[in-house]
Formats: sequence, structure tokens, C-alpha cells
Amino acid sequence: MAYRDGQRLSLDADGAPLRLSVNRRARRVSIRIDARAGEAVLVAPSERRLADAVAFARTRADWIRDRLADRPETIGLAPGQVLSLEGRPVTLAVLPGAGAARLRPGADGGEELAAGGEGAAWSRRILNFLKRRAREALVARTEVHCRALGLPLPKVSINDPRSRWGSCTPGRGTIRYSWRVILAPPAVLDYLAAHEVAHLVHADHSPRFWAVVAQRIGDPAPHRAWLKQHGAALHALTV
Repeated sequence: MAYRDGQRLSLDADGAPLRLSVNRRARRVSIRIDARAGEAVLVAPSERRLADAVAFARTRADWIRDRLADRPETIGLAPGQVLSLEGRPVTLAVLPGAGAARLRPGADGGEELAAGGEGAAWSRRILNFLKRRAREALVARTEVHCRALGLPLPKVSINDPRSRWGSCTPGRGTIRYSWRVILAPPAVLDYLAAHEVAHLVHADHSPRFWAVVAQRIGDPAPHRAWLKQHGAALHALTV
């Protein structure tokens, strides 16, 4: 059977959803779980290898079903919802009028992230705040690590990739980050910035690369483990 990039199919009679994806940079077939879409993504280095990816997925059927079942339930932005911001809980609230989102003390002694408006307009203001906060924090930490390594500041952009927290293109001097890392503790965000800046020195994940990361933030293992354990929950927020 011929498969194509972007094709969707079921794993077996149980109907576990799969999506096929070609990544020319991949060295082998692999499987990742897209928590937001609720599907397993089968990655192959070429369309010719997609059949191999499907065959591999069938050998990992139980693992795929378990991972899909374990993913956090998706949640949307709504007043009263408690959100993690920089690793601490904040409650979403509504302001009178149409004001931009801002942090303020909450009635229970905690913090509120409140915005004016209702419905989509209110959600958009909350999301704009999160993206702006992410940009400020990530640009600041990127600058710190670049200065320490004697590197020029790259062009930084904030987006919402499904599988990567960040990516670096050394030849273009650009770094992309996921805004969702603003939901993680500051030390995890700082690890991500150090990781991507280190790619300006070494484009691979060689021991030399990890030595640069460790030079900047110490042992990266706890931060990598945090993202592995909690990353799906960050992606479960639908916007």
C-alpha cells in the first residue's frame, strides 16, 4: 500500500488515530504523541519509508494506546480556570470593560490574570498576555546566554509548534520558541534558552553541545525530565 505525507489512518480495529509525517532531517522512523490532536504521529525520513513507519507502529500498538489514554484532557481558556504561569498558579478572571490582560492580586490571596471583554475577545487578550510574557522572558534569557558566550543576538520569534519547544537555525541566526514554555517554571524556560543558544555554537546534540549547555545552566537533566513529564499538560491547553 502506498502512503503519503499527512495521511491519517487507524492503527487497528480499536481505531487509535495515526498521522503520517515526512521529515527529511529524520534519520529513522519514529513515533511521537501529539497530545493536542489526540493522535500518534509516525515520522519517516521519506515517503518511501512511511510503510516502514506504519509497520513499526503496529509493533508498538499497546504503547501507542497507553500513551493516548494517558494524555491530559484538553482544556480551554475560561474565567475561573487555574493556569500555570511561570510555574505558579494564577486564576483567570474578567475585568470590567475591554482592558488588556494584566496580573493582579486575587481575592483568596493568590494571583489573578484578568482581562476585559467576553468570549473570543477575552480569550485573545489572555493569550496575547501569555505570548508577550513569553517573548519578554525568552528574549531576556537568550540575550544573557549570548553575551556570556560572546555571540551576537539572534532573531527571536515566538510561535506554537506541536512537538518542539524551540528550534535554532544557526546559518540564519534565528531561534524559534514555543510560547507555552512561559507556563513552565523559570528554570525550565532558562534551560530552553540555553539549549537553543548552544545550537548557535554546535548545531548537533554532540557531547560538545551538551558541555555548552552545562556551562550555562549546570546539569540539564532535571529540566529535560520536567518537560518530558509535564509537556503534554502544557500542550493540553487549547487556544
